[in-house]
Amino acid sequence: MNTQENLLFDNISVFISKLDSDTISQERKEVLQPLADFIQSKVSAAQPVRINFICTHNSRRSHLSQVWAQTMATYFNIDNVFCYSGGTEATALFPMVAKTLESTGFAVKTISEGDNPIYSIKYGASESPVIGFSKKLDDDFNPKFNFAAIMTCSQADGGCPFIAGAEKRIPITFEDPKVFDNTPQQTEKYAERSLQIATEMFFIFSQINK
Repeated sequence: MNTQENLLFDNISVFISKLDSDTISQERKEVLQPLADFIQSKVSAAQPVRINFICTHNSRRSHLSQVWAQTMATYFNIDNVFCYSGGTEATALFPMVAKTLESTGFAVKTISEGDNPIYSIKYGASESPVIGFSKKLDDDFNPKFNFAAIMTCSQADGGCPFIAGAEKRIPITFEDPKVFDNTPQQTEKYAERSLQIATEMFFIFSQINK
């Protein structure tokens, strides 16, 4: 498949070039496959692909998933992909998430301060930024129908058996790096989770035929 590395910042392109889908177990690939199938069905029908990544607090895993999925859509030159994130409650995007993305090559800028800051997260010089802030899954910023709801944490997965407006509800849960907050392992564990999510989004989007 043709890729568009040139649309991404150089450091991000280099990071993606080193990802290895073979590190994903077959069992895990079966968990990821329904999202690839959803994306393919929309692409084949020439319809917009809307994906809302949902976690309890919309502060860590859901944002990493949103950013990496949007980046991979550009990398693999798949048009009309719109990625969102939300929570069962709104808190704030955890600052370590922004730092982790920044260390990978994303241009992260705080565009609004406060208890729930708003970030511009750019992955390419000419690409629209991902707007990162914590919000409830049904916030007006997010789609109301014709989207896939991806449950990125087991708590949200168990607590939200039904997502209004979602065409598909797909659990793809990740371990929470929050457990390492304020420990010597914090930076390493956030980078580890970001790498896992990036690798899995790479695997998903690499399967899409236009």
